[in-house]
Amino acid sequence: MPYVAPAPVAAPAPAPAAGGCDSNYSGACVPVASDVDCAGGSGNGPAYVQGPVTVVGSDVYDLDRDGDGIACDL
Repeated sequence: MPYVAPAPVAAPAPAPAAGGCDSNYSGACVPVASDVDCAGGSGNGPAYVQGPVTVVGSDVYDLDRDGDGIACDL
């Protein structure tokens, strides 16, 4: 009987962020919302985060204005 290799296993999809926090950030819970701004800044929300927050993925809310990997630190 010829050897038949097992079918490749697809990588599991990333788990949803725990507690409604965006997994692109760490150090504080950046909520999953239509828009998030830094607390105390000039943004209009509807959600806000108190920094500093480390960007560990894509900065989907453009919270890291100076591009240094730390958001809401200005």
